[in-house]
Amino acid sequence: MAANAIRHKRTRPHRPQTNGKVERFNRTLADEFAYDRPWTSNTERLLALPGWLNGYNTTRHHSAHDGLPPMAALVNKLTGNYT
Repeated sequence: MAANAIRHKRTRPHRPQTNGKVERFNRTLADEFAYDRPWTSNTERLLALPGWLNGYNTTRHHSAHDGLPPMAALVNKLTGNYT
């Protein structure tokens, strides 16, 4: 992480005001994945999670990124292509 100038930042516990992005992700995860359909077991749900996360990050459009999926927005930011 140090090679990429990435720092781990912590938020204050029990303060959703300072942790809005994570709170929103948790809500989306619950609404669109965890409780979207009945699961036969927790194992089934755990096996499906990587596929959902991949779609969330690579194909699902996000209004916070001008309609781009997070990975496309990240690539644009890293390459300096702000479209």
